Amino acid sequence: MLRVKSKVWLECDGKLVLGDGRFRLLAAIEETGSINMAAKQLNMSFRHAWSYLRSSEQNLGMRLVERRKGGRDGGGSVLTAEAKILIHRLQQLNQKVKVFTDTQYGNIFKHYRGK
Repeated sequence: MLRVKSKVWLECDGKLVLGDGRFRLLAAIEETGSINMAAKQLNMSFRHAWSYLRSSEQNLGMRLVERRKGGRDGGGSVLTAEAKILIHRLQQLNQKVKVFTDTQYGNIFKHYRGK
């Protein structure tokens, strides 16, 4: 069956800030409280996750994750308030794009039956 798909990501000056993979990483950090645990949950190396975060923060010019080093009380990571707003707004945008795309697809391809 023929279906329409769309993909949304955010760039700053042509450099990737937040796409699906980075969005999922931030959501997993929020859930687990740890970059390392989030990376494991997503079957991603810690190094790769760290690279995603560093690149996004650099391209955006702001912190997305507050990191606490390990030690006696343990470490951890939490999303900054700005990161929470950013991922919430990207979720809203994705939903609106999906509704728009589905509607337009229905209008434009309504007579096409496909397999």
